[in-house]
Amino acid sequence: MMLKVWNWYQNCLSVHPVKTQVISSGILWGVGDLAAQYITHSSTKKRLQLSDSDAKFTINWNRMAVTSMFGFGFVGPVGHFWYEGLDKFIRLKLHLMPKSARAVATKVAMDGIIFGPVHLLVFFTYMGLCAGKTLPQVKEDLKRNYVPALILEGGVWPVVQVFNFRYVPVKYQLLYVNLFCLLDSAFLSWLEQQKDAPWKQWFALFHSSNEKGGQSR
Repeated sequence: MMLKVWNWYQNCLSVHPVKTQVISSGILWGVGDLAAQYITHSSTKKRLQLSDSDAKFTINWNRMAVTSMFGFGFVGPVGHFWYEGLDKFIRLKLHLMPKSARAVATKVAMDGIIFGPVHLLVFFTYMGLCAGKTLPQVKEDLKRNYVPALILEGGVWPVVQVFNFRYVPVKYQLLYVNLFCLLDSAFLSWLEQQKDAPWKQWFALFHSSNEKGGQSR
């Protein structure tokens, strides 16, 4: 069964590469948000010591659709052209062997410096606007969520991408990333719902102290 699904996916990827990446991204981000909703529900129920009858899990279909559309509209198309373009840049402009240590390190660095921060910026801005927030409110959300997400994800994605760029063929790299995005979308959706959680204050203090230190120099 799994082999048939894989062969079907390969055929779709060969015939309609962008469309296939877009659809798979949308589905995985939607599933990731569903997981985030359940995690948030479970943690709230445990914290408030509620019974199953008092706190029945109900899916927020609107939020799930909004998150899924982020996968459809941004991760799928942008991710497809990003990985294709990054590989061409490494081979044709920098003249590096695609699987060499220098090529892999360069790809990981560029992905972390360019795509990662842009991805987070678009995600939090998009989710805020879809929730009906004003631009000043979205800006406040970015101050609260952006740095924690950037730091936490910065410790995970480089490891994920080293394997991706070293061993995964270019046409499957977004699929590989999307499988981890299943967890990533759950994490980002959960983070976006945490509002002013106490643990975020540490990141805010850390960020503000760095800014003050930079200004003093």
